[in-house]
Amino acid sequence: MDRKEKIVELINQGYDNVKALSQYFGVSLMTIYRDVRELEKEGKIIRRHGELRLRTQEDLKEEKIDTCAYCTKAVDRRLEFIYHLKNRKVKACCAHCGLLLYKDIKEDEVEACMTWDFITGNPISCYSAWYVIGSSALPCCSPSAIAFASREDAEKFAKGFGGVVTDFEKGVEGIRELMKRGQRVDIKL
Repeated sequence: MDRKEKIVELINQGYDNVKALSQYFGVSLMTIYRDVRELEKEGKIIRRHGELRLRTQEDLKEEKIDTCAYCTKAVDRRLEFIYHLKNRKVKACCAHCGLLLYKDIKEDEVEACMTWDFITGNPISCYSAWYVIGSSALPCCSPSAIAFASREDAEKFAKGFGGVVTDFEKGVEGIRELMKRGQRVDIKL
C-alpha cells in the first residue's frame, strides 16, 4: 500500500489534519500537503479549513457544477446566462458567452432567456437587458459583456469602466466582431 492509500485509510480512522498525518509518517508537512492535493484532485478527499475528510456521495451531489456551453468554464450563478429551450436549458458562464451562443441556437427553440442584473442580482430577460461591451471590468470572459436591467445603470457603469452600451441584438453582433477582430468595434444603436 502506497502512502496516499494509507492516508485515505487513516482519514477514515479519524486522522483529520495534515499535521497528524505528517507525524504518523515522520515526513514534512509539505510532503503530506502534496499527497493531500493529489487526493483532492482525484476526488477522494475534501480539505476544508484545515480539516480532512473522505468525500461522500452526498458531497458529489452538492458539487454538481454546471459548465458553460461556449467556453466550458464553471458557471457562476451571479453571471450566468440561460437559454430555456423547448426540451433543455443551455447555460453560459456570462453575458459574453451567452451573446456568442445566440447564433448557435435555433431561434424557434428558444422559449425564454434570462440572466442577472450586475448591480442588483435580480433576474432579467436577456432580450430586454442592456449590455456594457468591452469595459475594463472583467468579471468573467474577455472582452467583457455585462448585463444590466436599465440603460441608465449600464451608462453609469460605462462612464466609470468604459465600454459601449448596447441592447441584446447589437450586443450579439458587437461581441462577435470583437472576437473576430480583437479590437474595439463601434456599435451603433
